[in-house]
Amino acid sequence: MPAKVNAAGIEQAAQRLEPVVRRTPLEENDRLTALLGTRVLLKREDTQVCRSYKVRGAYNLMSSLTEAERRRGVVCASAGNHGQGVAFACRRLGIRGRVFVPSNTPRQKRQRIAAFGGDAVELVVVGSTYDEASAAAHWDSERTGAVYVHPFDDARTMEGQGTVAREITQQAGGAVDTVVVPVGGGGLISGAAVWLRAHAPHARIIGAEPAGAASMRAALDNGGPVALPEIDSFVDGAAVGKVGAQAYPLVKDLVDEVVAVDEGAVCTEMLDLYQTDGIIAEPAGALASAAARQILPGAAAGTVVCVVSGGNNDVSRYAEVVERSLVHVGLRHYFLVTFPQQPGALRHFLDGVLGKGEDIVAFEYVKKNNRETGPALVGIELERPRDLDSLLRRMDDSPLAIERISPGSPWFSFLL
Repeated sequence: MPAKVNAAGIEQAAQRLEPVVRRTPLEENDRLTALLGTRVLLKREDTQVCRSYKVRGAYNLMSSLTEAERRRGVVCASAGNHGQGVAFACRRLGIRGRVFVPSNTPRQKRQRIAAFGGDAVELVVVGSTYDEASAAAHWDSERTGAVYVHPFDDARTMEGQGTVAREITQQAGGAVDTVVVPVGGGGLISGAAVWLRAHAPHARIIGAEPAGAASMRAALDNGGPVALPEIDSFVDGAAVGKVGAQAYPLVKDLVDEVVAVDEGAVCTEMLDLYQTDGIIAEPAGALASAAARQILPGAAAGTVVCVVSGGNNDVSRYAEVVERSLVHVGLRHYFLVTFPQQPGALRHFLDGVLGKGEDIVAFEYVKKNNRETGPALVGIELERPRDLDSLLRRMDDSPLAIERISPGSPWFSFLL
């Protein structure tokens, strides 16, 4: 029977972690406070060792291994941050390890795993999702006898991650009314919920997961963990297809609400954190504050704490972040425009369809071998979201055949 997660275990984990991890800042965010009309604090786990809270769970689990288990080595699967925590712990504790990551893990995270682990860790890239990497890591553990270090569904991992909430209650002096926590497999929120229910029982606990990988919502709706048929892996630190069996009942019993956040909203919050607050957050790190923006404006939320869970973001991803954000806020739209075989067709589109402040940001013929008859993919950026209605009216009045590509259409998957 799995070990039970409890506040005493979180306290013990905190003592074990004290010489190793940082006590990260809990700081008020002026932008979110003004936006939501209530006091908002950010728990800055992006400044943690390895730039993520994941090191707390990995180190707590590995430091509790017996000498015999340490000699067998460890293995784990990770979207990147857990792997860094395991690599850090391997080097610090003198344990050999293998870290399995999916191919969509950002290069920056792979490089950091190798840097933290050094000669103590072997990095293995396998599959295209976390769940495929996890299956490979489990098989490796069974084959070699190495201890599997679970990123979320182990009491020792959950208790280590729960120390985030312990610091929050200590730093806030008990004045916490709402805590928003990102959700992937459920390790952080379950550990945090156990601590908060013991030490801040009045606090409202909200879980935030990506809409493209809403596995906790699916578990709650189905009465238990269930595998999603497919996921959007953009929020890689929280893109888990099936939540933990141990985490699920804790979330069901202790968490007040779990909300899904559109990936575009996450991108918008990432950009605001970076451009206004000077905080480099990875997609999962912006989940909590993006959720707060979605559900808390005008609510009597009191003092709100949002956990910025990680800051391992590859700079090469920002082009996609900007694109998703512009689409989300309604400033960028895509169309298929079929131009007739006659002179001036493109000029008509530029002069008769586009209005002031509406710019073409993408133009590409779909049928490259026959430009006279093939439609063109046209991306248009607006000055204001409300300008879309007038643009669509001009398109309807135009003799050109114009089809709007909605964000939910199969075509749109080729744009992002």
